[in-house]
Amino acid sequence: MGELRFVRMGFGADSVEYQQAWDEQRRVHAARFQDEIPDTCLLLEHPPVYTAGRRTAPEERPLDGTPVVDVDRGGKITWHGPGQLVGYPIQKLPRPVDVVAHLRRLEDAMIRVCADFGIETSRVEGRAGVWILGDPVEQRPSLGGLSLDLDPRLTDDEFDPRLNGPEYAPSNAGQRREDRKICAVGIRVAKGVTMHGFALNVNPDTSNFDKIIPCGIRDAGVTSLAHELGREVTIAEVLPVAEKHLRGVLENADLRPRVTAEG
Repeated sequence: MGELRFVRMGFGADSVEYQQAWDEQRRVHAARFQDEIPDTCLLLEHPPVYTAGRRTAPEERPLDGTPVVDVDRGGKITWHGPGQLVGYPIQKLPRPVDVVAHLRRLEDAMIRVCADFGIETSRVEGRAGVWILGDPVEQRPSLGGLSLDLDPRLTDDEFDPRLNGPEYAPSNAGQRREDRKICAVGIRVAKGVTMHGFALNVNPDTSNFDKIIPCGIRDAGVTSLAHELGREVTIAEVLPVAEKHLRGVLENADLRPRVTAEG
C-alpha cells in the first residue's frame, strides 16, 4: 500500500458536524475511486450525535426519542461526541474485497494505541471493536444485591439495561468489572473503497451511551482511556499516537484479495 494521507478536519470548538463529515467522506471516496488522490484518513471530533448502522433494531434506539442519524455502515447504534477521536480511513482495496481483514487492521492499530498508553486490550470473538476484558463472571461483584446466578442478563435475551437501574448502565461496566469497549469499529466498502472507520473513547462522558444499547450489546459496556488510566487524557495527546499506528498498520499491510471458492 502507498502512503496514507491524514486530514485533521476539526476538534474541540472546531468539531465537525456528522452530516458535514459524511458528505466529505463521500467526496473523498469518489476521488479515491478515480485515483485522483491517495488513500486518505479523515480525523476529527463530532458534536454529540447518535448514529445507527443498518442492523440497528428499533428497541436499541433512545427511549426518549432523541434523534438518531441512520447511516450506511455496518454494525448497530452508537454515540459520537466530545472526547472521542473519530477516524475515517478511505482506502482502495484489491478485489474481491476482504472486508473483515480491513476491520481487523483498524482494530490492530487501535490496540497498539491503547498499548502505548499502558492499557491492555483485545478483540472479543463475534464483537467488533477493541475491548478491555473484565474479570471472570464468578469473580465479579453482585448486581443490585442479587447473586450472579440471578443476573437477568444471563437468561433474558430482551433485557433492557435502561429500565433496570444505573447498576446495569453501560457506562458503569468498569465498576462491575465486566468487558467494556474502548473503541468502536464500523465500516462500509463501496466500489472497492472503504468508508467510515473507528471511534476511540479518549475522555468522553460515557453516560451518553446509557440512552441506547451500544452496538446492540446488553451484557457489556463502554469505557475510555481517561477512565482506565484514572487521569486526564486529551485528543491532542492521542492524535499523533493514533496517526503513528494507523500509518504503521495500514501502510505496511499486505493487501490481498479475499479468497473465493473456484467454481
